[in-house]
Amino acid sequence: SKPDPRGLHFIGKEELREMREQPINSQAEQEIIDSIEEVYFSSDSFDMVQHELEKLPPDLNLQELEEYRDKLKRQQGAELERVTSLQTNLQLAAVICTNARRQLSSSKEGFTEASLGLLANQRRRQLLTGLLKSLRTIKTLQRTDVRLSEMLEEEDYPGAIQLCLECQKAASTFKHYSCISELNSKLQDTLEQIEEQLDVALSKTCKHFDVSHYTKVQLAYSLLGKTQTAMDQLHMHFTQAIHNTVFQVVLGYVELCAGNADTKFQKMQYKDLCTHITTDSYIPCLTDLCKALWEVMLSYHRTMQWHEEQDKEEATPATGIYSVFDESDESIVGRTYVKKKLEHGLTRIWQDVQLKVKAYLLGTDMSSFKYDDFILVLDIISRLMQVGEEFCGSKSEVLQESIKRQSVNYFKNYHRVRLEELRMFLENETWELCPVKSNFSIAQLHEFKFMGQCRSPSVSPNRQASSSTGSGEVSLFEQYHQDGNPFEMQIENKEEETEDVLASNGYESDELEKSVYQDYDSDSDVPEELKQDYVDEQTGDVPFKSVSKETMRSRKRSDYCLNKANAPILTNTTLNVIRLVGKYMQMMNILKPIAFDVIHCVSQVFDYYMYAVYTFFGRNDMYESSGLGLISSRLRTTLNRIQESLIDMESGPESMGPHGPPDERKEKVPIPHLSQLVVLTASGTLYGLAQRVVATESLVFLAEQFEFLQPHLDTMMPSAKKPFLQQFYSQTVSTASELRKPIYWIVAAKAIDYEQMLLLMAGVKWDVKEIMSQHNVYVDVLLKEFEMFNQRLGEVSRQVRIPLPVSNVLWEHCIRLANRTLVEGYANVKKCSNEGRALMQLDFQQFLMKLEKLTDLRPIPDKEFVENYIKAYYLTENDMEQFIKNHREYSMKQLTNLVNVCLGSHINKKARQKLLAAIDDIDRPKR
Repeated sequence: SKPDPRGLHFIGKEELREMREQPINSQAEQEIIDSIEEVYFSSDSFDMVQHELEKLPPDLNLQELEEYRDKLKRQQGAELERVTSLQTNLQLAAVICTNARRQLSSSKEGFTEASLGLLANQRRRQLLTGLLKSLRTIKTLQRTDVRLSEMLEEEDYPGAIQLCLECQKAASTFKHYSCISELNSKLQDTLEQIEEQLDVALSKTCKHFDVSHYTKVQLAYSLLGKTQTAMDQLHMHFTQAIHNTVFQVVLGYVELCAGNADTKFQKMQYKDLCTHITTDSYIPCLTDLCKALWEVMLSYHRTMQWHEEQDKEEATPATGIYSVFDESDESIVGRTYVKKKLEHGLTRIWQDVQLKVKAYLLGTDMSSFKYDDFILVLDIISRLMQVGEEFCGSKSEVLQESIKRQSVNYFKNYHRVRLEELRMFLENETWELCPVKSNFSIAQLHEFKFMGQCRSPSVSPNRQASSSTGSGEVSLFEQYHQDGNPFEMQIENKEEETEDVLASNGYESDELEKSVYQDYDSDSDVPEELKQDYVDEQTGDVPFKSVSKETMRSRKRSDYCLNKANAPILTNTTLNVIRLVGKYMQMMNILKPIAFDVIHCVSQVFDYYMYAVYTFFGRNDMYESSGLGLISSRLRTTLNRIQESLIDMESGPESMGPHGPPDERKEKVPIPHLSQLVVLTASGTLYGLAQRVVATESLVFLAEQFEFLQPHLDTMMPSAKKPFLQQFYSQTVSTASELRKPIYWIVAAKAIDYEQMLLLMAGVKWDVKEIMSQHNVYVDVLLKEFEMFNQRLGEVSRQVRIPLPVSNVLWEHCIRLANRTLVEGYANVKKCSNEGRALMQLDFQQFLMKLEKLTDLRPIPDKEFVENYIKAYYLTENDMEQFIKNHREYSMKQLTNLVNVCLGSHINKKARQKLLAAIDDIDRPKR
């Protein structure tokens, strides 16, 4: 029968027991196991029943089969017990697993799913939070426009740019949202818009620099990385600011003066617009122009200061506004660029300013301006040049050249009119005293106030530059750093022009002032009791309220003085000339380039005054040829030079054609004529002595003022032209006092009747035989004339103070003329004895003795002239020949007479011939 295939697997209990009962040792067991075919240990799919059946031999033998079966049973039974045990364990394990799985399933349901749900929710929550943040950012980005507008209104440019840049960064993060991609391009537009507004903000700093505003703008440009671009833009704005400023200022004045709503002016070029400024609005407009330009330059100056301070701060890390950025090479290069650009900009901006002001200056012909107005223009430009000097060290050549052109033009015109005016003054001048205070000084006249101030480029521009920094002087940019304007001072200056130089004609409040210290005035205005004081002063009696006796005694009688000896003698014309010189000097002071032209004109003013005084009072050929050397060769040269260079000798009303004088005569002035009101022929007034004194002494006073001004003029003079000034002083100014000789000579020549003297002397018998003890009558007559002369001098001195030098010259002239008359009288004598000569000496000694009581003049002039001539009578032939050769002051007639009178006395005919020949041989130079 077929064995049960399952039999191998399911062994009955009996069999198991049977097998268990059979003792099996481990070795035998091992052998049994080893005998099991290998194939039984192969794959699960192995069919062992099939395998065993196939092994059966073709001829079946029961016994063999039984044995084989037993063998298989043994093999099967090996380790079966362990297998059973294992099976039991496996069954147990299966139960445990089942339990575990059941418990795991319950734990999965109760714990894991809830936790994972929580985790999932948490994750979702985080995602939603992120989304909310994104939505908020998107919302913020969408609202950025509003905030940016607010920031720009607040002028917080750095904040706006920072916000914009942050938004752009954020926008690029969210660019996957369609709503954001549009925003990104919008932000770019906004950034460009901010840049435009930033540029406008930058342009505002050109007129009114504000530190906080500029700091914000610069920080904004730094954030954009466009510092260099900003600098280029800034310079463009400054150029534009200058142009717009000047155009608007000038346009405002032109439209105001035009008075109609004509718009043609707005379309004009600036240069053409400047030609429409009226004379009245010229100075206010110029002042406003300079004020506005000052604002621009101050802003530039302050911009530079800001950058300098910034550079200093950059040197100390983490203090500068740029410290937020890296201290990279790029930022250092940027700073260097900015510095260079700013320094270069200085001269460019000043050049622009100069050209704009030049166009304004040359747009108007200023030749007809009033003097003070023109000086004001010069002063404003002078101040502007000082600004240029401090701004960029410029010498302002453009301004100098244009103001020089205007000045030369103005000055020539002005000077021509002034000389013509001076001629009118001189021709109407009655040579009365102008009553000034006794302490009068030209420094009190407002025309000379500038000498005390000496400000702005009045010093030379070079010295000004050094002094403004060196000597602690504050520069204009420091002075007007915050407010004020250097061009506002002009108007204030004008109001200061007060002076008090004229003497009051009424009484002073002080009692003492009523009399002696009353400053001088012309006789007609002097109260009677004051005249009494003056008269008493001369006699030496001291009335009530008069000066002390000591003061009176200390005065020389010859100084015919009515009041204070130092009261200057001058006329209205002198005062006008001094004022004119002051004005000319002011012009030079402000205008160095035309200093020489001005000084040349100053010299012409003095020349003309001097020439007028000479022609009115000193020109008299009869006395000039007297051989007394009244006019020195130096004075004669000077007068001739003035006449040739300045005086138009031909000019008269008829020679002035319809087109005015010919060109070559344009620079000359017609010869002046003395006013008909001045009478110089009356003996009662000593031939106009009062007028002569006023004229001559006012000229001397003028010369003294010129001497005082020489150092000032010298500093203004270009070095190449200094010799002209020195020559003017040495040859003209210093000769003014020499005019006293010819002018007072005429008075002296007429004051005493010298002709009558000669007649009286001719009637005297000189060939007397005995010594006389009584002098001749002609001496008394002559002395009477001198007493009369002295009395008249006293009378004139009530009108005009006669200074000591003047009375000395007058006395000297009179005495010299008297002495010459005596010699001439003695030379007319045909016959004379030794006793006659002694009489001559007696007469002369009597004359000298009485004369010395009348005058303080010592020594008596020309005393030797008379004495030597009288004594020459006694000389021997040889000595007389020597006398003739040595004394050329005697005329040929006088010497010849001397020889002839001596003939027969102690000179024979032969000697006479010899001596007359010696007289002929003398080559007398005509003096």
